[in-house]
Amino acid sequence: MNTPLRLLGVAVITTSALFANDSNSAEHPPLADQLGLQLWSLKDQFEQDVIGTLDLVGSYGMPYAETAGTNGMVPEQYRVELANRGVEVVSAHVQYGDLVKNFEAVLLDVIALGAKYAMIPWIPHDGAFTEDDNAQAIERLKEWGPKFAAQGIKLGYHPHGYEFGAGKEEVTLFDKMAEATAGHDVYFQMDVCWVVYGGEDPVALLHEYQDRWVSMHVKDIRQGVPVGFLRPDLPAADRVVVGTGQIDWPSVIGTARSYGMELFFIEDEGADSPRDIPLSLAYLHGLEL
Repeated sequence: MNTPLRLLGVAVITTSALFANDSNSAEHPPLADQLGLQLWSLKDQFEQDVIGTLDLVGSYGMPYAETAGTNGMVPEQYRVELANRGVEVVSAHVQYGDLVKNFEAVLLDVIALGAKYAMIPWIPHDGAFTEDDNAQAIERLKEWGPKFAAQGIKLGYHPHGYEFGAGKEEVTLFDKMAEATAGHDVYFQMDVCWVVYGGEDPVALLHEYQDRWVSMHVKDIRQGVPVGFLRPDLPAADRVVVGTGQIDWPSVIGTARSYGMELFFIEDEGADSPRDIPLSLAYLHGLEL
């Protein structure tokens, strides 16, 4: 196992980050054209009124959505309902356990949604996430990645913070996963909140694995909240409007875009997502990148 480059060259990373933030709009489409909503943000609203919540999603004016289930609809219907509101399904969260039980059924659902990406948001585990948990997941990802790729879909894993050793390990379980799955059609989705909460530097990780990150969850952490934990137990009150918290979004998003990332999903898990999503969206529209 090689020591990750992010631990070897701070000066190189800093220089690269400055260069990334200097990229201009002639090289990239407007950020507004790359924004989407992770529909889990409105899970409580979907439980009460599916059609009304789909209308709400369309009202935000974001071109893309990432699904988290289909709220009782068959995938084809869900895709059409969103398309009728000007929203394209480009990514779908798929559950690890469902892939283990019936891989083909999950694959067919993702195809029916028209998604280009299938993202696993969680690896089930009891207590701490262990070397054995990671090793088993690696083998399954290596098996599943090419099967999705054969259908033109990129399979990815969405780290949730427990893979980073609370920022106290030189080589983390995430590093081991990324190295072992390289070349096996396995990619990653960066949830910046959980990367920071798990003790890692999102800009450094973007540099280290620049060809593996394909999308991002944009979610902020209240200023002053301690970070560096193994489990994602951040209270809703500490998940705040993007741009009001402790994450340096111009650096993070600018670096990601410099490496070609094109999808940035707002995921609001705060106390009042219908109120806060438009505020986060306004902040992102105002960024000069």
